[in-house]
Amino acid sequence: MKDKQLVLSIAAIGVYIVGGLGTFVGAGLILLMKGKDLWGWGEGHAIGYLLVCIGLSLTILGVLIMRILRNRI
Repeated sequence: MKDKQLVLSIAAIGVYIVGGLGTFVGAGLILLMKGKDLWGWGEGHAIGYLLVCIGLSLTILGVLIMRILRNRI
């Protein structure tokens, strides 16, 4: 049981960190890539908005998972 909780805790922190990185990378793309193409995927600021939204969602998910695990212990 402890091994499962440890793996879930590490996964929750990983999701939280990835969400934070996505948020800051998205903010950088919004500020720096306005009107520029990003590797043929589309305009940089549009992808930046997508990364900010996904990053914030992952950050919230990571916090919720950590809170659930904390209340279960």
